[in-house]
Amino acid sequence: MLPASFVERKRSCGQANCHCADGKSLHSQFQISVLVDGKPKALNIPAQLAEKVREKIEMRRRFDSAAATICRLNLKRFLKEKETR
Repeated sequence: MLPASFVERKRSCGQANCHCADGKSLHSQFQISVLVDGKPKALNIPAQLAEKVREKIEMRRRFDSAAATICRLNLKRFLKEKETR
């Protein structure tokens, strides 16, 4: 699981003879944004690992959602027990 956000950017590489020089068919660049020591950092991800990183970030989102659901259920259960006392 990765606690990050995933971004795909399109940009030119800066080489004059590259296909991206016309500004139309740009290169893809993959980045994740994470907090390191409380500060946001952008890390470049190789294209070969992009799908794996997407899956791990989605896994973290599903985990956070499940944890929020469990906390909500525990709160409801606690409030119900409190009312019956």
